[in-house]
Amino acid sequence: MSHTDSSGLILLNKPPGITSFDALRDIKRFLGTGKVGHTGTLDKFAQGLLLVLAGSALKLVPWFTHCDKQYTGRIRFGIETDTLDPQGEQIARADIPSREEAEKALAGFSGGIMQTPPAYSAIHINGKRASELARSGQILEMKQRQVNIYKLELRLWEPPFADIFVHCSSGTYIRSLARDIAIAAGSRGHLVSLVRTQVSGFKLPDGNEQLETGTDFPLPGLYSLLPINKDVIKTLGLPWFELAPCDAEKLIHGRFLDPILNDRPLFSCAHQQVNSLPNMHAAVFCGETLTAVVSKKDGKWKYGCVFAEKLPILADS
Repeated sequence: MSHTDSSGLILLNKPPGITSFDALRDIKRFLGTGKVGHTGTLDKFAQGLLLVLAGSALKLVPWFTHCDKQYTGRIRFGIETDTLDPQGEQIARADIPSREEAEKALAGFSGGIMQTPPAYSAIHINGKRASELARSGQILEMKQRQVNIYKLELRLWEPPFADIFVHCSSGTYIRSLARDIAIAAGSRGHLVSLVRTQVSGFKLPDGNEQLETGTDFPLPGLYSLLPINKDVIKTLGLPWFELAPCDAEKLIHGRFLDPILNDRPLFSCAHQQVNSLPNMHAAVFCGETLTAVVSKKDGKWKYGCVFAEKLPILADS
């Protein structure tokens, strides 16, 4: 795939020390387009997997944003910083907990939990980022939100440091999790390093491993520009329909969805009866062409986005 074909998904291994926005600069320059956006911010000190959409694939941002994520992180017990990371100012100190106290604290963060996001974050308050308001000296009251922790493990104990593995829902702040774990253990703490290793089914390759699909980029940290095909949709975790060209054309022209999609088989990478779910999202393909993403709410299908403006001309037509 050449740089002129600039629509698709890019798996980017963001290095530490730059913002997620700045990490896109070389991609935009290489592709020759500003239509590039990431689908989940990584803090400046953090590193790891960013899912980046380019060109017409930007229409799919909502379905890539709310994915579950996996991280490895290192907590520094005994010191809490205002930013909850190594770049902040020290605001509290406490004794280092024992391993038993740390493990007991971790056990309390499982399933659905209420979490207070960091004041230094990208959350918008009255139209401004919370981090901008915090840096201006304002004292912010961050609203709690529910997040889900699917798996939390202590991987290494080297006091005052503890290495953890986290599998969590979108919207979870690992910095806040580190703070809360430390407090629950009778200490204080902050996150000193963080690596995002997986987003939905997309994984960060180990070492110099390259992705098997797509074409490698001549840029550091970039693995491939992947077309939005069934493999990408399956890895994202979305089920999908397959339509004949005549029905796919109806979607492109905005016809009612229920007569087209009801009673059609819905394919899924997981073995489940997805057709019976009252609320869900699904992709629609015509052959190998992604036509649309649709949403089912209260048993009725609605348009999410129309991805294809027209269908490709078949070779035998």
